[in-house]
Amino acid sequence: MMNKVRSIPRPLVRANQWTIFGSVVLTLITKQEWILAIPLIACLLGLLFDFNPVMRFAKLFLRKKPSEYIPEDYDQQKFNSIIAISCLSLGLLCFLLDWTLIAYVFTIMVGIASFVAILGFCVGCFIHYQWKQFVYRRSLK
Repeated sequence: MMNKVRSIPRPLVRANQWTIFGSVVLTLITKQEWILAIPLIACLLGLLFDFNPVMRFAKLFLRKKPSEYIPEDYDQQKFNSIIAISCLSLGLLCFLLDWTLIAYVFTIMVGIASFVAILGFCVGCFIHYQWKQFVYRRSLK
């Protein structure tokens, strides 16, 4: 029996990336750091409970069956989500602690990563691939 690889339709992943990017931009423009909580909570719910409200809402607008879209690897998206959650959490926490410079670093990092992913290069995928290569090379020694 062949195992089916879990995937997420690309438009749902893009909706999540746009939400992260938009939240970062709005946070930087308005100086309202609580806005970072929106994608943070969505990503946490996705990671912990397999329910990302952003993706669930975006799914309502799909015009085709989910299987007819370009698939994004489920496990890779979970890895990317951990990176986004880390940066969003650290950014929000640092804003709350008035560590403004560090807050901006983490917030801008996740904003750039989400925008670059929208353009087609996944930083998280690159990091994940490099990690797998590192583990593999170490296993050969």
